Amino acid sequence: DMGAQGILVQEPVAIMGRVIRGCRKGKGGIFVAKTRLRNGAVKLGKLEYSERNGYCKGLVKEIIHDPGRGAPCARIVFRDTYRFKLRKELMVAVEGLHTGQFVYCGAKAQLASGNVLPLKNISEGMLVSQCEEKSGDRGRIARASGCSCQLVGVSDDGKKARIKLPSGKKKTVSSNCRAIVGIVAGGGRLEKPVLKAGNNHHKYRVKRNCWPKVRGCAMNPVEHPHGGGNHQHVGHPTTMSRFACPGQKVGMIAARRTGILRGGKKNK
Repeated sequence: DMGAQGILVQEPVAIMGRVIRGCRKGKGGIFVAKTRLRNGAVKLGKLEYSERNGYCKGLVKEIIHDPGRGAPCARIVFRDTYRFKLRKELMVAVEGLHTGQFVYCGAKAQLASGNVLPLKNISEGMLVSQCEEKSGDRGRIARASGCSCQLVGVSDDGKKARIKLPSGKKKTVSSNCRAIVGIVAGGGRLEKPVLKAGNNHHKYRVKRNCWPKVRGCAMNPVEHPHGGGNHQHVGHPTTMSRFACPGQKVGMIAARRTGILRGGKKNK
């Protein structure tokens, strides 16, 4: 409407609905990860001259549990190659690793379980873990309990290596990328039945606030696009556009296909 002096004044529009849970999670707040009691990030050692051209020896001091992580971690102590001091690294423990074991990292290290080598120096078909995605990034792939990558092969010029990821997908990376020989310890963790909600409560309280998760169709219409109705039903297709606005974007976002997978698994 027109104000007293003829200036167009827009009336405030009532905003319908509540901010849905997915939008609240993006902001952080109560949904951030619980990191206070954690032991630190697991990483391979820094890529230095001694690793590129020879090897350096480390000693496994302890194998520890990291809250919120399924795989055990190994604290390995190396001698610093440039200064008179010790350098402690936290790596994912592979199966068979024990305290007091010597671990060798570098291009000229022996091909044995627990050692860190570049992919070009590892024989084809070997199972490796904590593999680098780009040379020097200190380990990105196959770090969860029981996970491993398989080295499919190295290119003829020796610059690229092809690995099979835990998902079964194949990926090409630089042959200078390093990896730990062996499978990450703690495998079969999900085979034990949960049995009661209390076990899930303790599992997720050290991870982040993501459990218990209320279904959208169990909510009211104000709280979720799937909410409301005299019976718990969605009432419209659950597929959603990639370009939907934030309050709408729930369900199967930009789904290429839906429904159960029929037929055998195709190896690509």
